Amino acid sequence: MADQQSDIGWRDGDVPVSERFQDPYFSLENGLEETRYVFLSGNDLPARFAPGFSIAELGFGTGLNFLTTWLAWEKADIDGSLRFTSFEAYPLAPSDMARALSAFPALDDRAARLVDAVAQGGGLVDLGPVILDLVIGDARETVPVWTGQADAWFLDGFAPARNPELWEPALLSQVFGHTRPGGTAATYTAAGAVRRALSEAGFEVWRGPGYGRKRHMTHARRPL
Repeated sequence: MADQQSDIGWRDGDVPVSERFQDPYFSLENGLEETRYVFLSGNDLPARFAPGFSIAELGFGTGLNFLTTWLAWEKADIDGSLRFTSFEAYPLAPSDMARALSAFPALDDRAARLVDAVAQGGGLVDLGPVILDLVIGDARETVPVWTGQADAWFLDGFAPARNPELWEPALLSQVFGHTRPGGTAATYTAAGAVRRALSEAGFEVWRGPGYGRKRHMTHARRPL
């Protein structure tokens, strides 16, 4: 099972780029707004937030999606804690994570707590309003044995052409199987192979306008 740390480079100062996949971890334009657009709005959040809500993610990366969701959950003032499970094969070193997240001052306090948790080894971390379960290893092995069910999925692997493992039909079928009826998934990619795999898994799938320079993104919903 892959559990080595990610090889990382830097572009335009503090934009992290995976040397393994030759792809940036977040938008070169505005990573925070991209996360809000693609993964929050793309899953109709925070409007769907409710007590006991569960989010799962393929590709933890810098933790930007998690922190942005944490902030949105607190602003929504929902009772109880949000459960956020993320599957990551190549975790960033805490120092690299801290450097990447320093680009987003609005997240500073939460970012510091996240980096501290990752430095302690990750796993299940109770951060009060949110409970993070950072699952290290190949998602093709870890998702099938996960016992949870998500209300929303953030499908945030690197580009399908560079990181095809996170977009395989068998894995997306597992995503469907770990989605509650009425649950959703969203991703920045509109690749035809990804949309077909999601549809074949059982999701209702549609395209929407993409963020920034991207023409389209993909939305999916498990029927009730």
